[in-house]
Amino acid sequence: MMKRTILSLLVATLALSGICAKKAPIVTSVEPPYWWTGMTNDTLQLFIYGNEVKNADMNIDYPGVKIAGIADLDGSSDYKVVYLTVDPQTVPGTIPVTFSKGKQKQTIGYELKKRTWNPADNPGFDASDVLYLIMPDRFSDGDTTNNDLPASMRHDAPKSDSRINRGFGATGADRSRPGARHGGDIRGMLDHIDYIDNLGVTAIWVNPVLTNNQPGGSYHGYATTDYYNIDPRFGSNKEWREFVRAAHDRGLKVVMDMIFNHCGSNHIWMHKFPASDWFNHQSEFEADGTVVSTAHKKVALFDPYASDKDVDRMVNGWFTRGMPDLNQLNPHLMNYLIQNSIFWIEDSRIDGIRMDTYPYADMMEMARWIDAVEREYPNFNIVGECWYETDAGNAFWQRGTKVNPRDPRLKTVMDFQFALYGDRYFSDETRNEGTGLNNIYEHLAIDYLYPDPQHILTFLDNHDTDRFLREMPENLDSWKQAMAFLLTSRGIPQLYYGTEILMHGTKANGGDANIRLDMPGGFPGDKSTVFTREGRSNLQNEAFDYLSALLNWRKSQPANDVIAKGSLRHFAPVNGIYVYTRTLGDKQIVVIMNGTSKPAMLDSPYYQEILSAGNTFKDIFNGTTFMFDGKIELSPRATVIVSNF
Repeated sequence: MMKRTILSLLVATLALSGICAKKAPIVTSVEPPYWWTGMTNDTLQLFIYGNEVKNADMNIDYPGVKIAGIADLDGSSDYKVVYLTVDPQTVPGTIPVTFSKGKQKQTIGYELKKRTWNPADNPGFDASDVLYLIMPDRFSDGDTTNNDLPASMRHDAPKSDSRINRGFGATGADRSRPGARHGGDIRGMLDHIDYIDNLGVTAIWVNPVLTNNQPGGSYHGYATTDYYNIDPRFGSNKEWREFVRAAHDRGLKVVMDMIFNHCGSNHIWMHKFPASDWFNHQSEFEADGTVVSTAHKKVALFDPYASDKDVDRMVNGWFTRGMPDLNQLNPHLMNYLIQNSIFWIEDSRIDGIRMDTYPYADMMEMARWIDAVEREYPNFNIVGECWYETDAGNAFWQRGTKVNPRDPRLKTVMDFQFALYGDRYFSDETRNEGTGLNNIYEHLAIDYLYPDPQHILTFLDNHDTDRFLREMPENLDSWKQAMAFLLTSRGIPQLYYGTEILMHGTKANGGDANIRLDMPGGFPGDKSTVFTREGRSNLQNEAFDYLSALLNWRKSQPANDVIAKGSLRHFAPVNGIYVYTRTLGDKQIVVIMNGTSKPAMLDSPYYQEILSAGNTFKDIFNGTTFMFDGKIELSPRATVIVSNF
């Protein structure tokens, strides 16, 4: 699989498409590589690469397909952007597309596939789901042959003028270096998909897997250099489709990580600019290499006193020198990005998208993207990374918000405040206001800012934050409370890989790599594996068992409906005890937490509106049914979850 060079793959693709040329071809590639008939949007953008291809004439002769327009880009003549209209009734097949330049002619075959599924059948993801976040490079190395790419694929390979064959840098897997590639891949995730399924989650969010051909490497995947191909060190487009299919076979959804704010600095666009405004602050970079960096002042986007300079630096500044800022206001670039996301949904049938650095891109162009996706896939869900430490900042971005004069159209936002401070919410003693579980009560009280609290992605940690566990705990009482709240409260819960086996760490003690450690047992040479019960410690098995029991109960009926669709009512902590209930019709779940390190007694009169003596409940963990007699004794840091069904 990995023995062919990128160039040979390209040549093979073009040959299959019917290209026949005796000398250097006019066209070297076309994006997207193929498309489908019967799409809701009948316009198809072809982004064509080739030597002086802009100056070539183009002709199409295929029933139902017409050239609607050609973009007048003022950049490199090696690009041609053409818009086609494809009648919904067009018969699938291969479109002959002829390019001519002087006496030279080249005909390629562009494939229109038959749409084989109903896009309305894509359910998206919602509060009935629990996402399991994986950084592929650090999860499992299932195919060691794609670690060391063939010499012909490396950066020192013979160069050509092809848009792709500039060679890959930083090949190989070196687990001794925290910031290097460690070799995890799609095959590794596929090898352990039963482990993920058995854990009890219902969806997998995968960090970016598209090509990241960056100098020095980009193991995390957030510097895209090819939007239509899986990075060969992760696998192939075919393997990605197989992974999604295998997940679906087990009832698991897949959420794909995407980045529209920026690309990688080694993208061909940075070597040959398609237009003078393809990137923000492009003129400064072209003049002398100056990079205008973002100031990361996300509050400038709603600050009533913000200067134009601060807003420009925020939205148009480059994320880093290695991640140049794309200009979504260029309509042809934005059409490219919109079409690219639709390609991956249609081609691999992913169930959702997580969009990186959401506030850094143009708000209304991203709203246009969301609307375009939802026209094709009405039930699709997109979550945007809006990293604010306040509820007001997060709520500003949710669809239908009253605190934003413009509708950003984003259905799901992320609860970063909970993630950044959740560790002390559950570890500190619950006394007066501002301590322990009082913070949870006060945090939920601000949900009035959100149009739809059930579409908040809730999490305790992810690939960018400190692990919830800063160090290995002595006992799991506080950890269990955190897991219980995450999985029974409002919103869409997300777990970070390794949470179930107590992975821990902070960025202060080793940088990002210390919160993105390898999953033990996922890599050749590992002495033990956490993927089996025998490979885990007693404490790890206790954690796994608790989380798995909670997850599998959560996705059972009627618990899933109650949590996903039911109302939430909570009580301000009294004597360190926090109580809340989820209710749907006559079905009820009650969660009781002792936020202190001392035994406590829950007395029913205060909670009479949800707990009355004589009510019958069942403990969700042991299945024991009991009649509530008005009092419940709670051990230190106890968590009780009961239901009336």
